Amino acid sequence: MRIVTVVGARPQFIKAAPVSRALARLGIEELLVHTGQHYDLNMDRVFFEELELPRPVLNLEVGSGTHAVQTGLMMMRLEEFLLQLRPRPDWVLIYGDTNSTLAGALVAAKLHLPLAHVEAGLRSYNRRMPEEINRIVADRLSNLLCCPSQQAVENLRAEGIERGVHRTGDVMFDALLYYRDRARERVALEHLIPFESGSYYLLTVHRAENTDDPDRLCRLVRILAELDRPVVWPLHPRTRKRLQELRLALPSTVYPMEPVGYLAMVRLLEGARKVLTDSGGLQKEAYWLGRPCLTLRAETEWGETLQEGWNRLVDLDPDRIREALYAPDPLIPPQPHYGDGRAAERIAALLRETP
Repeated sequence: MRIVTVVGARPQFIKAAPVSRALARLGIEELLVHTGQHYDLNMDRVFFEELELPRPVLNLEVGSGTHAVQTGLMMMRLEEFLLQLRPRPDWVLIYGDTNSTLAGALVAAKLHLPLAHVEAGLRSYNRRMPEEINRIVADRLSNLLCCPSQQAVENLRAEGIERGVHRTGDVMFDALLYYRDRARERVALEHLIPFESGSYYLLTVHRAENTDDPDRLCRLVRILAELDRPVVWPLHPRTRKRLQELRLALPSTVYPMEPVGYLAMVRLLEGARKVLTDSGGLQKEAYWLGRPCLTLRAETEWGETLQEGWNRLVDLDPDRIREALYAPDPLIPPQPHYGDGRAAERIAALLRETP
């Protein structure tokens, strides 16, 4: 059996790692295609090394660009590869909601190749987000839809999608369980930052709604100046570029960093008092590790994280941010909304068994 996996961004590398191991255990051949959507060392190569992902058989090297340019280049180069591939793959496997996801879905569908979507069924119901468009298209085109939660299954059912839908659990939970102890063994917090565990907030910002809107980015910097603890901020390359273009000086309480690998991020997250982010992945990881999270958006795809109060939607409202930062931790522990850490095994078995 042969599967072509299409990945291109940091979160997809994390999601693919446990599935790749599960496929190998079943003796399934996997050809991993890297679109080149993320190409910075700290956003790309370090993840392949740390997560021990299979070496890509092809890097499409699309780099940066508008959504149309980036997706178009991916489609052209991926189509050429798949047309020449013999024997044809039994599945094309895509992850998440990036332009790499969209390109993989469209090319596979047009070449009449079976398509499997890991992390299917997520909805923010905000179509101004490019990720929302990518999710909707990928789910409509997929033959096998692997849902991380029951809510994702219900979202698809509400849209009339029921065939090929399976609740598998979340592969990012698999990854966190697998790599957490390795992170503790290999990465010392004191070698990353000059702050003790529990003494700082962790911040990440990368979504276009926050980085590309000058008013929102300026508002964020003003809010950071008012916080009561140091803020550790691994800067996404796009965010750093926007800060420089706007000539925004960071407050003295902010500790900016280069992007870090997955193991280092797990350590930073474990050591944080609370988390401020617009990242879907970090919302979940904070939830699983019992770190209160403030989501710097008006909505989230991960509504389950809101239920016990571990995650709060604060957008960029200073009053809501202050209230959430100074609120006590929830009394109810995080619940197993996202499975038992064996999602990758279920996905690999479905790929093998689904005709």
